[in-house]
Amino acid sequence: MTARTITYRDAVHEALREALRGDERVFLMGEDVGYYGGAYACSKGLIQEFGEERIRDTPLSESGFVGAGIGAALGGMRPIVEIMTVNFSLLALDQIVNNAATLRHMSGGQLSVPLVIRMATGAGRQLAAQHSHSLECWFAHVPGIKVVAPATIEDARGMLSTALADPDPVIIFEHATLYNEQGELPETDDYAKDIESARISRAGGDITLITYGGSLQKTMAAAEDLAKDGIDCEVIDLRSLRPIDDATIMASLAKTHRAVIVDEGWRSVGLAAEISARISEQAFFDLDGPVARVCSAEVPIPYPRHLEMAATPQPDKIAAAAREVLRR
Repeated sequence: MTARTITYRDAVHEALREALRGDERVFLMGEDVGYYGGAYACSKGLIQEFGEERIRDTPLSESGFVGAGIGAALGGMRPIVEIMTVNFSLLALDQIVNNAATLRHMSGGQLSVPLVIRMATGAGRQLAAQHSHSLECWFAHVPGIKVVAPATIEDARGMLSTALADPDPVIIFEHATLYNEQGELPETDDYAKDIESARISRAGGDITLITYGGSLQKTMAAAEDLAKDGIDCEVIDLRSLRPIDDATIMASLAKTHRAVIVDEGWRSVGLAAEISARISEQAFFDLDGPVARVCSAEVPIPYPRHLEMAATPQPDKIAAAAREVLRR
């Protein structure tokens, strides 16, 4: 199989273009997605190809244009709504939680909301406290929606088409530090990827490292560092945050008997806590030690580079947590 080198940004762009070319019901809307090309240049050139009817620049009103996307989905369209960064999604929480996520249930199955919401998330670009949130767990808490976090170029390219085919809302979190990352994308006639299962990114037998999104590369780096000391790590990329693939996690723990969860969200009441609880409920007797969590510090994300790095998970912190669990 041949492959080509491509950036995460270009993978997202290709996925958007493929969706627009393949289905006339698909359109993209959001702030600056048109002539500016998107805050992260993922939609650059699309308005010239597809026109203003299908690439729609919106006012600065997340509640308004997310609500419009919900209405369009109810009317039979397949909207892709781009929210510039995750903090701005808070202005649309009512639309997402009280409308998009509930209408199938409240209508007795008569209505569906086939809506895809994309947004950038996470720290690492010195955007300070108001633009560096990792709020994936907020949305993963809500029944009625799916939440995915593509950490690889293959998933950035392939998850969108599957999300658009889903009859219910899907939220795609794209970590802002990944857009410039390059990697190999295998050539195929069908790039679609599932949006409900985890993936073993690195097989190992000593300890399981569980992560997602922008923390995957850091976790893989920690695993390589630990391998130099003879510690064989298995790395799980969750990929889907709602639903969570319990089976893959528990199968790994049955082999390694130890776990570290890496989550850029804050430690308290977060996704790492949820996964730790599930492990306790489903695999307690497989464990040979306590589950460790590596999360962001309980502070607003700082602006200075050295403080931002100190406040968020890094490879050395992940490796240290693994060594502590293994008592090595």
